[in-house]
Amino acid sequence: MPKSRGGRDVVPMHPICQQTLITNFTNSELQRHGTNVEILLANPNIRKFVDWVAKKDPDFTATIAKKQR
Repeated sequence: MPKSRGGRDVVPMHPICQQTLITNFTNSELQRHGTNVEILLANPNIRKFVDWVAKKDPDFTATIAKKQR
């Protein structure tokens, strides 16, 4: 859950993974569905990213697209 929505837990996340989530979901959506992996993976952009990044080294980093609203 985003801090702006009352979240207090900190979950370590790779920077490009975090950026991909906040690029594709609003804070409200992450508050509602942020812990439900199936719902997150139902988003075609997230599924494509996960399939792509799964083939990369753990220390891989890259820039990603800006948030589209």
